Amino acid sequence: MKEIHHWVDGKEYKGTSGRFADVFNPATGEVQAKVSLATKDELDAAVESAARAQIKWGATNPQRRARVMMEFVRLINRDMDKLAEALSSEHGKTFPDAKGDVQRGLEVIEFCIGAPHLLKGEYTDSAGTGIDMYSMRQPLGVVAGITPFNFPAMIPLWKIGPALASGNAMVLKPSERDPSVPLMLAQLLQEAGLPDGVLQVINGDKGSVDAILDSDVIQAVGFVGSTPIAQYIYERAAATGKRAQCFGGAKNHMIIMPDADLDQAADALVGAGYGAAGERCMAISVAVPVGEKTADALIEKLVPRIEKLKVGPYTAGNDVDYGPVVTKAAKENILRLVQTGIDQGAELVVDGRDFSLQGYEEGFFVGPHLFDRVTPDMDIYKTEIFGPVLSTVRAGSYEEAIKLAMDHEYGNGTAIYTRDGDAARDFANRINIGMVGVNVPIPVPLAYHTFGGWKKSGFGDLNQHGPDAFRFYTRTKTVTARWPSGIKEGGEFNFKAMD
Repeated sequence: MKEIHHWVDGKEYKGTSGRFADVFNPATGEVQAKVSLATKDELDAAVESAARAQIKWGATNPQRRARVMMEFVRLINRDMDKLAEALSSEHGKTFPDAKGDVQRGLEVIEFCIGAPHLLKGEYTDSAGTGIDMYSMRQPLGVVAGITPFNFPAMIPLWKIGPALASGNAMVLKPSERDPSVPLMLAQLLQEAGLPDGVLQVINGDKGSVDAILDSDVIQAVGFVGSTPIAQYIYERAAATGKRAQCFGGAKNHMIIMPDADLDQAADALVGAGYGAAGERCMAISVAVPVGEKTADALIEKLVPRIEKLKVGPYTAGNDVDYGPVVTKAAKENILRLVQTGIDQGAELVVDGRDFSLQGYEEGFFVGPHLFDRVTPDMDIYKTEIFGPVLSTVRAGSYEEAIKLAMDHEYGNGTAIYTRDGDAARDFANRINIGMVGVNVPIPVPLAYHTFGGWKKSGFGDLNQHGPDAFRFYTRTKTVTARWPSGIKEGGEFNFKAMD
């Protein structure tokens, strides 16, 4: 049985805890590897080592740090297929989707090549008589990243890139469900020239998370996962004086106006709702057609598209639209919520409960589901299902539709499909949600903007990637300097004045 270990001080570290977690092949349901879980002492030792390595790395000029990022980009591109293969085998997402996972993370690393510019301070000449004032952005020291299973390449890269380019050392605790890719990325960074110890990858469970939060050395924590854990980490981090950016759950609405191109909207809903088996925090899980006529027409267009979706293992290549969910527990939770929707009166238009794939009967596959006539009091509306389930909530008017999204406790992403520029502009301005799409179903900002949700989807003042990431991973120091003048009237230099 393959064993997956930690990455400490530039090499693989087996660990001494004797505790392991199972890593499944989601397509077959079989255990394909064991991942070592660290003890608190092992995590603390990795943190202390990172602190020692950070001193020299933080003193390295930003341009040299950026060159490591440049080489890292080259190496990721070189090993793109290898990374995607490992990702698909542990997560279950299709090979093209896995490559997209790596690619979106790679784009943030490309942005980080601009660190010398992003880390520049400000300067004011003659702020007062003989006084100059300037600011510097300096690294925090040791920071931590706690990343989820659903994007085992992208989100670790979102954390690693800005943190390291800013001069910090990082302790990364990836998900123990699909741990191979973060370790591969650490190896590539070492090959790119990152000094040993600047990035430590520690696999663990809740004990490792608590050890990170209890550490006096770690200065900041970045987290992506469920809302209860995001809030827990944010509160624990704040109590110990750490910076924290913690991103949680989502329930993303797409509003479909009567004037929308319904074919375009239906295609967008299928891609955004069922891609990656719905295991995306930016998945559209609620369709909100405005008006009964719009709703009826939309359902009519959605059903045949959903029924044609191909579900299967990533090894089937481009013939598969989405793969299995990550664990058996995830599958059971999705099907439980589907049954709850039926029990509470929603109309199940497309029923994927009996889906089975020949030869993969023990895999964690879930067929596509489409609900109609869902109401806001139902559990399937309130809860993030994180599976291939799309709920349709019919709205009588634009105001009713926008109120649904605004009243929901989550505020990660949303979209509107319309030909009306005034409606789109009003929607973008009024909606209390962090990322907005106008005729764009998954409005994930590019690397030079920032990614972050509002309400219970995000805790903390600064977002992921973009300029916010460099602000998060640095602190500003402002210097006020005054030098006594040694110049006499007429331009002659007075050396005595300098004594």
